[in-house]
Amino acid sequence: MSERHSESGFPIKPLYGPDDVADGLVDRLGEPGEYPFTRGVYPSMYTSRPWTMRQYAGFGTATESNQRYHQLLRAGTTGLSVAFDLPTQMGYDSDEAIAHGEVGKVGVAIDSVDDMRVLFDGIPLDEVSTSMTINAPAALLLLMYQLVAEEQGFDGSQISGTIQNDVLKEYIARGTYIYPPAHSLRLITDIFAYCRAEIPKWNTISISGYHMAEAGATPAQEIAFTLADGIEYVRAAVGAGMDVDDFAPRLAFFFVSRTTFLEEVAKFRAARRIWARVMREEFGAKNPKSLMLRFHTQTAGVQLTAQQPEVNLVRVTTQALAAVLGGTQSLHTNSYDEAIALPSSKAARLALRTQQVIAYETDLTATVDPLAGSYVVESMTDSVEAEAVALMERVEELGGAVKAIEQGFQKTEIERSAYQVAKSIDDGSRVVVGVNRFTLGADEADEAYEPLRVDPTIEEQQRARLRKLRAERNQADVDKALDALKKAAEGTENVLYPMKDALRARATVGEVCHALRGVWGVYEPSEYF
Repeated sequence: MSERHSESGFPIKPLYGPDDVADGLVDRLGEPGEYPFTRGVYPSMYTSRPWTMRQYAGFGTATESNQRYHQLLRAGTTGLSVAFDLPTQMGYDSDEAIAHGEVGKVGVAIDSVDDMRVLFDGIPLDEVSTSMTINAPAALLLLMYQLVAEEQGFDGSQISGTIQNDVLKEYIARGTYIYPPAHSLRLITDIFAYCRAEIPKWNTISISGYHMAEAGATPAQEIAFTLADGIEYVRAAVGAGMDVDDFAPRLAFFFVSRTTFLEEVAKFRAARRIWARVMREEFGAKNPKSLMLRFHTQTAGVQLTAQQPEVNLVRVTTQALAAVLGGTQSLHTNSYDEAIALPSSKAARLALRTQQVIAYETDLTATVDPLAGSYVVESMTDSVEAEAVALMERVEELGGAVKAIEQGFQKTEIERSAYQVAKSIDDGSRVVVGVNRFTLGADEADEAYEPLRVDPTIEEQQRARLRKLRAERNQADVDKALDALKKAAEGTENVLYPMKDALRARATVGEVCHALRGVWGVYEPSEYF
């Protein structure tokens, strides 16, 4: 029998027993809800209520996305998750030349508070938890959300949700950065301080390994580089004068869940253990909530196939089970047709139903941490932890996450792993059902699939909305507010307060981001990129 290896590279034995688990297992595991949180961050986990069921959605105009959100809420989703189009993610308006051809394509187009108002029309923002996948312009979208909530009659203490706001991983794996790292970190710490004072229930950052995994990172690399980024954010906030226990309880994380079931469960357990130790030993956190690694999970989009797309339902179910058994706090299940086009309504509903079956028809929510004490899971948890810690130490040797990014370390390591995966699929040593094995013959072709398409007139619709906005608003108020924002950016004042004034005056995403570009500049990748 040939030896198999995990995604992170350590050998997987055909049989595990007591000798494979390190001494002091009970002491190292602890109890659910207690340090080091290997068994979960809450004592009761899903026995009292299931995880938050989110469905990531957003396309075209705010009106179209609003209709999808209402469909998802009627279907039983318990949290909304907003996808923004590429111009919004990069801080450009829909009518800018650089945005041409991308408006509304990979998410919803949001140019101003007017669009945000439409996006959440008829949705009481004090009753839903909203996650927004937005990074460099995260502050703007959060403030627009707050402004819409205030229009609905709710103050900041009544709304809850998460902004991704993780710019460091953009330099590593995704590319939707705007400002240089130092200014990006300044903006993030301003968000921490603002939310502590104004929106106390908001998760101010979702430190993301998902996109690194989608780019090719192994499970060990995913948590190592994600936690290293988290350490950099904590250091920046502490360096800005904040007490660690004032902001750390609102930190959250975002991971992928792949089909390699056992290692994924082990990965989540290892990540909790490492983070608790770092927060207690390096930063001296006293609040137990500061030690908790709370995370959202998304099933692995990169593992979905356009060939035999219905098989993706099986993949997503397996990945969702791994996330649940790993102790996630919220979960998005991908739609089976996402490798082809934007998810159809039926596919999005089936993805949500997958979570509901796991939560309400299986017995996985009847007990806390069902896999605790499993020889293989505990051994793999130790192995993933050891691999991740070694990588984190390498990042530290290079000077921390930002210095390592500037030297191209994380990106190079991830690209090396991605190459090995692609090579193994090409040579057949890694089986992908329907792609390199168990394929269909010419006489067994799938039925024609009609994908969901974005209306090509959306770009002109957004241009028209911008023309109307600029004609109606008081330009003097906008200019005054943008000048105040620039002054704050030049000094040490928290930029979110003048930024909110500018957005209330109906300044656009592009105008606000251009004001900051004028002060902070834009990031130019090094030769390693």
